[in-house]
Amino acid sequence: MAPELERRTYDLLRLVDRHGPIGSIQLFELMQLHGYDIKDRTIRLRLSELDDLGLTEKVPGQGRQLTSKGRTELEKGDVNTRLEQLRARIATLTSRVSYDPIDDSGALVASTAYLPASNVDAALDLIERLEDLPLGPIPVSLAESGEDDPGDVRLATASSITLDGVLLAHGVDANISNADLLEYEPSETTSTNDVVPQQGGHIRRHIDVINGEGSSIDVVSLLIEAGRTDVTTVLETGEAGLLVGDSREFPINRFEEARDLAVATRRSLGGVLEFRRPREQSHLPSGTSTWAFGSITYIGPGELLLTVLSEYGLTEEWETLSGTIERSKLESVQSIRSARPEPLLDD
Repeated sequence: MAPELERRTYDLLRLVDRHGPIGSIQLFELMQLHGYDIKDRTIRLRLSELDDLGLTEKVPGQGRQLTSKGRTELEKGDVNTRLEQLRARIATLTSRVSYDPIDDSGALVASTAYLPASNVDAALDLIERLEDLPLGPIPVSLAESGEDDPGDVRLATASSITLDGVLLAHGVDANISNADLLEYEPSETTSTNDVVPQQGGHIRRHIDVINGEGSSIDVVSLLIEAGRTDVTTVLETGEAGLLVGDSREFPINRFEEARDLAVATRRSLGGVLEFRRPREQSHLPSGTSTWAFGSITYIGPGELLLTVLSEYGLTEEWETLSGTIERSKLESVQSIRSARPEPLLDD
């Protein structure tokens, strides 16, 4: 296995992949065009090292090309870079949340799907069907797409990351730990632990728990794209299906505050909540037992929206983190329908 490579080396591998087979002189020029102050001798030495690592190989008379091992390493580096970017974006957006679930006002983090105008009514119908389950309410924003956006319209609602921003604003430090594929049953009366009844229905079990290294959003999108979800069964039969959410840990000494804030957020924005205490440690060397962290699993309205629109073929493009939006811009489907008796755009 190759040692961890620096960002400059991944950029060099990326150029070899894109232009290879390519010689060191051309690589030197391309690296300079990409803003690197680097000497041609350094390029030659680095290529020799990459050959020794089995990441590149010489093509006689043409230069270097990636090996299969080099392509695997490049893909791993790209994933790490994306995760770094996602972690930074989550931290930035979380810090911008001013949403107060008690007043039901302020800025929240949005998830956005892009649709052709012809799919709007079908999309609104699906949201109403979700709201008929314990999953609602699901307030949304409907607007024309921006000049650089795909589709005719953008349909937005609150991302699950909004909850982390709400907790942070009240001094509760919650850290996202996993993305979860969850077996969900639309029952309002089930309680599976002695902490608090589940809110928005019943999460039967965690099918897959995927560590996104502190950033579950990319994994959430990948699970939807891979067709791992099954909200269709929930809607069509009322039986259990598979939904995507994420889990976060929070200090157990803030349990009551975290619980009240999470329940209020779900009540106003929709989705599903599950609370868990870690099991009490039986016999520690010190002779004491402690609960350090509690966990909250949240299937947010944003994750529900993207999942259902994808499964029903109404959207192929979305952003799990599309920025912040004021709560006042999110409306009920009924309000949106009454405000637009005519189609949003001409077909």
